[in-house]
Amino acid sequence: MATSPFRGGRETTDFGEESAFEDAVVKLYRCATVVKGGRRFSFGALVVVGDRRGQVGYGYGKANEVPSAVEKGVKLARRNLIRVPLRGTTITHRVVGKFGSSRIVMIPAAEGTGVIAGAAPRAVLQLAGVKNILTKCYGSTSPKNLVKATFDGLRQLRTRAQVEALRGVTLDLPPEPEAAPEPERVVVEAAPGGGRRGRGGRPGAAVRGRPAPAARPEAEAPAEASAPESVPGPQTQTPAEGTGHDA
Repeated sequence: MATSPFRGGRETTDFGEESAFEDAVVKLYRCATVVKGGRRFSFGALVVVGDRRGQVGYGYGKANEVPSAVEKGVKLARRNLIRVPLRGTTITHRVVGKFGSSRIVMIPAAEGTGVIAGAAPRAVLQLAGVKNILTKCYGSTSPKNLVKATFDGLRQLRTRAQVEALRGVTLDLPPEPEAAPEPERVVVEAAPGGGRRGRGGRPGAAVRGRPAPAARPEAEAPAEASAPESVPGPQTQTPAEGTGHDA
């Protein structure tokens, strides 16, 4: 799957302010026709367009060359944009999308889960701005069917405010969880003085928010062990030799 920035840059859409769109080629199809002089090839491109902020669309273009097919698919996708209600970085509720013999179940996920999906649904969800979601596909795994089933599920999404306005009631439910804040990045800074090495392998490195490690005092040299003083033992008196007196 190749993703490239949209050639048209920024433009004003019917949904509001101008936004930058990106396109992703989900699948390329090649068709060969046998004629009297040989074979003629034509190409089809399944393209998804989105701004990663809640707007997404898809298109299928056919031409004799790949670039022309992709360009036609992008133009068709821009005409069929839909608005996807999001809750933070995930969808608002569980939903099942269907098209033909394909079904896809989309479940909201916690922060840090990522986009757990196949190639075709992943392109649609990522360009729609979904960053955390769980999906499961059943039935046909054709990219065309899965893309259309994903759009069918996204069209069914509703926010709590929309449901309350449609029913004319106030739902007695706990408040919706807010998006978790992004974790603070750990920056390694060089501390003054010569301390021990930090994460970056530099001497005297300290992590922001933590005091710099103090330099270890040099180990004092142990005092030389003095040899124990020799203690004189008891002196033994030897009898005098040759006293000159017989016993």
